[in-house]
Amino acid sequence: MPATTAETLSLVSRTVSVAPLVLLSAADHFGRSGKGLRKRVVGVLLGQNDGKNVRVSNSFAVPFEEDEKDPSVWFLDHNYVEGMNDMFKKVNAREKLIGWYHSGPKLRASDLEINELFKRYTPNPLLVIIDVQPKEVGVPTDAYFAVEEIKDDGTTTSKTFMHTPSIIEAEEAEEIGVEHLLRDIRDVAVGTLSTRITSQLQSLQGLHLRLRDIGQYLQKVIDKELPVNHAILGNLQDVFNLLPNLSNPTATPSETISGGQEGGAGKEGDTELARAMSVKTNDQLMAIYLSSLIRAITAFHDLIENKIQNRQQQEEKDAKKEEEGKDKDKDGKKAGDEVNGVNGVDGELKEQEKDGKGKGDKKR
Repeated sequence: MPATTAETLSLVSRTVSVAPLVLLSAADHFGRSGKGLRKRVVGVLLGQNDGKNVRVSNSFAVPFEEDEKDPSVWFLDHNYVEGMNDMFKKVNAREKLIGWYHSGPKLRASDLEINELFKRYTPNPLLVIIDVQPKEVGVPTDAYFAVEEIKDDGTTTSKTFMHTPSIIEAEEAEEIGVEHLLRDIRDVAVGTLSTRITSQLQSLQGLHLRLRDIGQYLQKVIDKELPVNHAILGNLQDVFNLLPNLSNPTATPSETISGGQEGGAGKEGDTELARAMSVKTNDQLMAIYLSSLIRAITAFHDLIENKIQNRQQQEEKDAKKEEEGKDKDKDGKKAGDEVNGVNGVDGELKEQEKDGKGKGDKKR
């Protein structure tokens, strides 16, 4: 039976939260079985689904094979799924089978058929694509619900996946474990400002990736590679309407006459908003400029102090060398005088002995 719009909205509006344990299990599953073969892995999701919020708290791997060339050929051991599900119920009855996951990283043609298989165990199975090798910034999960799309031209309905937002949310026990793991990884020297700037940078990178996807989709629609979807275009138009107009155009007489007072109020409001954004941006840039100047002056001051200290140390070393040279010269002079004095005394004694001998010879 085709799904109504209300049922589709109820599925899309559900909040899907995935526990970090599920990410670890899926990454371990891929690392053990599918990493070397470059094949995707499939598993079962366990948790709670109350109709408004979906909490994925646990998972287990499932034997799965598929033909890379023919997507319609695949094998999933449903007997293994039933046996593992019964054993998990004995451990924790609150965790029920709510869907399945695969390592993606994108949807495939056989996903709808696999999703029909999981409808044996739950009415609306949840599909979560877990990117086990994330190369981009953002949440590594994409959640989908299978719905029947009603076409505007009156043709038969077709099943498709509807994307729903997902978040990574940890329980108290998991937060404690993650904090223990991060104690050896976290850099204590990094301050709060650096952390905030890093998080903002990652958010901007994620926004850039989403805008790039929107641009690629619109380009494919223009090139007629994809059909026009009015629901998507309506959502994009709502997003663009929420963006502020920061331009400051000059009002022409024709615009003033046609727009009247409302047009003038809009222009004035846009001008005030643009001026406020400019003032705030200039204030932030001024703070950055002043901080750069202070940092440069501090660096120059440290450099000058270092040069002065090096010069003083060099002068002290030269002074010590001069004093040591003077002391050596004084010691050499004293030693020479002592040697000369000893030689003079010996000479006098020798002369006296010669005179005594001469006198003794004369007496004889």
